[in-house]
Amino acid sequence: MRGLRDVRWRRSAGQIGRSIAVWAVSTATMLALAGLLPDFRLQSADGDSATRIAVTAACGAGAFGVLSAVVWPLLVRLLLLVPALVLGLLVFFLNGSLLLLALYITPSGRAEAAPETAVIVAAVMSAVASATGAALTVRDDEPYRRRLHRLATRDRRALPPCPSAPGLVCVQLDGVGHDVLVDAVRKGLMPTVARWLSPGDGTPPAAAGGQPVDGARPTHRLTPWRTDWSSQTGASQLGILHGSTFDVPAFRWYEKDRGEVMVCNRPTSAAELQRRAALRTGDEGLLAVDGASRGNLFTGGAGEQALVLSIAIRRRGRENRSRAGYFAYFGDPANAVRTALGFVAEVAREIGESTRARIRRQRPRVGRGGLYPFIRAFATVIERDVVVAAVMGDLLAGRTAVYADLVAYDEVAHHSGPRSLDAEKVLQHLDRSLALIERVAENAPRPYRIVVLSDHGQSPGETFRARYGLTLGDLVRAGCGLPVPRRAERTRSGAEARATVRAALRRPEQHKGEQRRPDREFEPVVLASGNLGLVSFPDVPHRMTKEEIDARRPALLTTLANHPGIGFLLVRSAEHDGVVLGADGAEIPLARLDDEPGPLAPFGPGAVDAVRRTHSFPHTADIMVNSAYDPADGEVLAFEEQIGSHGGLGGAQSRPFLLFPQELSAPVEDGGEPAGAEHVHRVLRRWLRELDGPQVPLTAAAEEERAA
Repeated sequence: MRGLRDVRWRRSAGQIGRSIAVWAVSTATMLALAGLLPDFRLQSADGDSATRIAVTAACGAGAFGVLSAVVWPLLVRLLLLVPALVLGLLVFFLNGSLLLLALYITPSGRAEAAPETAVIVAAVMSAVASATGAALTVRDDEPYRRRLHRLATRDRRALPPCPSAPGLVCVQLDGVGHDVLVDAVRKGLMPTVARWLSPGDGTPPAAAGGQPVDGARPTHRLTPWRTDWSSQTGASQLGILHGSTFDVPAFRWYEKDRGEVMVCNRPTSAAELQRRAALRTGDEGLLAVDGASRGNLFTGGAGEQALVLSIAIRRRGRENRSRAGYFAYFGDPANAVRTALGFVAEVAREIGESTRARIRRQRPRVGRGGLYPFIRAFATVIERDVVVAAVMGDLLAGRTAVYADLVAYDEVAHHSGPRSLDAEKVLQHLDRSLALIERVAENAPRPYRIVVLSDHGQSPGETFRARYGLTLGDLVRAGCGLPVPRRAERTRSGAEARATVRAALRRPEQHKGEQRRPDREFEPVVLASGNLGLVSFPDVPHRMTKEEIDARRPALLTTLANHPGIGFLLVRSAEHDGVVLGADGAEIPLARLDDEPGPLAPFGPGAVDAVRRTHSFPHTADIMVNSAYDPADGEVLAFEEQIGSHGGLGGAQSRPFLLFPQELSAPVEDGGEPAGAEHVHRVLRRWLRELDGPQVPLTAAAEEERAA
């Protein structure tokens, strides 16, 4: 008993000592800033003694510290309904306001600062206080851990004690392909992942000679898995979290029966997709039992959510917001200031990197102006910090299942390239996030198994427009005989398309200056999802057949299939149910693809099954267009303005990874690769049952698989 009292006394003495040290450093910082900034002073206009100035600085620093500790959390609590990006931008204003208040209540009443100067002083003092506190608590994260634990468990007091069975935390590195991860480990960019992996898995660690890093025993295994044809977050994450990718043909598609365009990252569309998946599976999702969903498109049935898109359209309240992590992170003004400063630095970094790429005339290259620097900074700084903090809170609260998505790499790779220096820098930061999560898991009230996975990869390549001078929409309109922009008319592709139309319709050659009448009988809707294009004709209520398309637009399918930037087409057929079309008149029924893959041959194993499955979806487009793919360099041609793309078939985009602890069962018994996001969902369900027992329910599909 006495020993316990001694430990508590030493801990209290240490906390008091650290507080005094931080106060002293903050006082010195305030004195230095008063000497450097003309609009910030700690003395009267007539001057004061050095002692009085020092006392004023000490009082001001102390008052600012107390307000930051007491008032700031209350402000953040009031702003919990504000999106994280807005809160991040408000950090400087709120922190500056607290400093002005601290100066106002100092006993001397002589300190004052201009509002804009107060923002700078508050930011510097918060950063210095944070750095000082961190330096004094090296190897001692107990204070922050206890605070996180208290906040995370605030709403769990009525629940039973934390179970002793291991929990499962899944961290999704959005867009990181299997081969990209392997190369990053080889280059030493991801030492945490390298430490987890075994050389026997075919993935040499970062150390030279393929030896285990620092002699550590491997803890994880790595395997790739195959996506569906729609290799994008909407389909993959819906399948992983809710067990169904049915009727998600692309990232965006047109639904004729509703007359609407569905977009996976639109809140209304995400909510509708989640509703449909729940109806199809009869299950709430992977995270329904004591789960948390962080930074995802869908909830997975979790009771705790933060930055989840499918609930963004709901009225926010206690049932769909997360205090753990979100409040815990921004509740500390030093964290908030650090994130805000990181946001500004990332914006500056992106502007500098894009400027260098433009000066060097780097190819391929896409535009990176407008709002993109801010979007990138949100993904790589704010979203990452909030999600990681939320996961830390979940671990310390002892939740059973956690699924979090870190989108930083995917956002940067789209515009800089999947193997660019920019993208590699992001991978380094992501590895540090994994290391932090691992460290917190070691201090959690229950053991945890950490699974890291991706939802898809990215394939490099030039954009379709950059290569051929026209968009897929321009090519479709030209193939339909509809007017196209003059820039597209002047291209070789546009001229060939017009010639094909005239030959098919037996029209005479049009001479310069001849007027054309717009044909609006049959305006197509053309949508792009990476290197996957979808062409729909909204005036026809059903999915058109090849025969119907040929009868109304006789040159369109030929124009598309023979274009060098197109790999293959999928259309419905009255005679063969469905056919794949390729160059030089290739037309192969779906039933014969196993024996004669034709245009699908370059796309590798799984392509045939993926195309057949998409053909069965109710909302598959009239014409599904996959761009050309070069197996020699792994490049595709994106129909969007992206030099790292995903969404269709071809290359690394269809080959994400699954990194899992050794003690969990293999995803596929014979050592094969999981095929599809629905398969990954069943694997994660199985692992939850292995860790936490039969209280984790199985989906109907998993029950059938288990019985078989």
